[in-house]
Amino acid sequence: MTSTPVQTGYAFDNRSPEAEAQMRALEAFLDPITADRLAAPILTPGARCWEVGAGGGSIARLMSRVVGPTGLVVATDIEPSHLVSEGNLVVLRHDVRDGAPEGGPFDVIHARLVLLHLPERRRVLAELVRALAPGGWLVVEEFDCTAGLRVLTAPTDDAAKLFQEVMEATLGILRDRGADLAWAQDVHTEMVLAGLVDVDTITHSQSWPGGSTGASLHATNSRQLEPRLLATGLSPSQLELFRELAEDPAFASLSYQFVSTRGRRPLGS
Repeated sequence: MTSTPVQTGYAFDNRSPEAEAQMRALEAFLDPITADRLAAPILTPGARCWEVGAGGGSIARLMSRVVGPTGLVVATDIEPSHLVSEGNLVVLRHDVRDGAPEGGPFDVIHARLVLLHLPERRRVLAELVRALAPGGWLVVEEFDCTAGLRVLTAPTDDAAKLFQEVMEATLGILRDRGADLAWAQDVHTEMVLAGLVDVDTITHSQSWPGGSTGASLHATNSRQLEPRLLATGLSPSQLELFRELAEDPAFASLSYQFVSTRGRRPLGS
């Protein structure tokens, strides 16, 4: 008798009809934070960069503009269909678990919402450190999903309860695929253990009212994961009510806490 192996890794699919809306929502919330974390002296003209899990490509394009014609940006994703190579931007179909792509060593490596999904996250982080040039920076950004999303306002108590039920089921699906929902808390320590210096961490959370771009991410995620959410016992009508709640201005919740950690490989190492 044989058993079906448990599938691990990314629960979301860039080929999904909902993927573009999901990426746009994430970019609207996260790009200003990431841009600040990558600003000079981290990202400079002429730098060689690796954008891991490039998704919709907004950060890869930012890198491309900053490093200019003398620099290089290698943008990788297991499904890079939302990006095209152009000028100093090279797009590759690539799984970060397979090691570094050609183009290194890199002055800047950035990975956002990638490693938390991978059971091999600690090995991968160590390989990212090895792919850095001396003096190069690694920037890893993740959601800390350990604390339930606090409902700030809701039209009814039942609506607030439904929101929590759907979110708990969503996190359960990610956990079953091998995600470590507390990984964001460990990145700073792991960078120090890997030999990086000048390691620093910031966190960010904000309210997401119904109808906002942030709240729309919940609805989009629920559509991507609908078959799995239904398998947890949720009903189609519950999911529809959940999506309506994400558009209701009487509803608001806190976002996940976004944790951005960066560290530098010592010169001469």
